Amino acid sequence: MKINRAGKWTLIVVATLFLVYVLQVVAFEARLGYNQPQNQSSIVIATFNENQSRHERVLRLVEIDGNAYVAANHWPRAWYHQALENPRVEVMMDDEFEPYTAVPLEGAEEQRVREIYSVDFQFRFRTGFPPRYFLRLDPR
Repeated sequence: MKINRAGKWTLIVVATLFLVYVLQVVAFEARLGYNQPQNQSSIVIATFNENQSRHERVLRLVEIDGNAYVAANHWPRAWYHQALENPRVEVMMDDEFEPYTAVPLEGAEEQRVREIYSVDFQFRFRTGFPPRYFLRLDPR
């Protein structure tokens, strides 16, 4: 199948726009990961990989019905996979780390948290529409 000159230019423009978008998402995620901004709803979660190496990440905490929830809202999500593999995590909510168990959500609880813990279209666009996963943090 031959593509005419206008079709080639259209393809080049679309591919260029897509590449610019992907680079913008990568730059946004890299800046966020490097700076790890914090505010009053931020926590630091410490996860441990298979070698028991400690990895700390700043996350946003949302409390719903007395339970603490965090979400994997970005493409970089090693902390989330580490928490699934080893749910014994540590969380700093005030000034020191406390032991918690990370529990993946399912069913009605996940749906309820997903509805309450929503993010707007602008955020989803800037982060490249990553899938969202949730964990409940239960004190140990």
